[in-house]
Amino acid sequence: MARLRIYGIARTRAFRVLWMAEELGLDYEHLPIETGPAGARRPEYLGVNPNGRLPAIDDDGFVMWESLAINLYLAKKHATGSLYPATPQGEAKATQWSLWAANEIERATNVWSFHAERLPPGERNPEIAVAAIELLSAPYRVLDRALADRPYLLGDAFTVADLNVAAVALRSLAMDLSATPHYRDWLQRCYDRPAARKVARMRREAEAGAALDTVREAARRNRL
Repeated sequence: MARLRIYGIARTRAFRVLWMAEELGLDYEHLPIETGPAGARRPEYLGVNPNGRLPAIDDDGFVMWESLAINLYLAKKHATGSLYPATPQGEAKATQWSLWAANEIERATNVWSFHAERLPPGERNPEIAVAAIELLSAPYRVLDRALADRPYLLGDAFTVADLNVAAVALRSLAMDLSATPHYRDWLQRCYDRPAARKVARMRREAEAGAALDTVREAARRNRL
């Protein structure tokens, strides 16, 4: 049995942790648990994550949830000095960008995706999609400026900071990012990585099999 267990179907935030595990070359067991009463709300999973949300990990008995925190933990454990910064300042910046992404771009990016591409056309609200883009314009410019003179957020090398922010920004791959070309090119660089491509295929397969009611429920939970 694999030492690391990753709970959560790949179309959820479990995508982020699967990407990290692939970047690190870890031996892991993927348990593609669904959202809702048939999966994450079942009593056996609530014993792992009492919030009933995905993902979670069990790393040889160490149980943890919250995808970006999991990634920081795994990177620090397995790749300090490469994927995880070796200095306190680098570590602080990786944490900064991870929290920034969750606070500044996650919700609006998801909301846009529902009303631009994921809900059936008749159920989309173009005004909501436009409002989401307007909310994202300022933080995307922050990213664009940060990447104007460097290929990655912390410098010349891809790190957990890039992985976490790019994973949160996943849905913006389908946006028109011509106004923020440094951000656009960085995002594509991140998703051109072999580990990202592998897990993106897993996510697409999972999304193809998603029930429409599951998409609608996620849209109800994600509002501006």
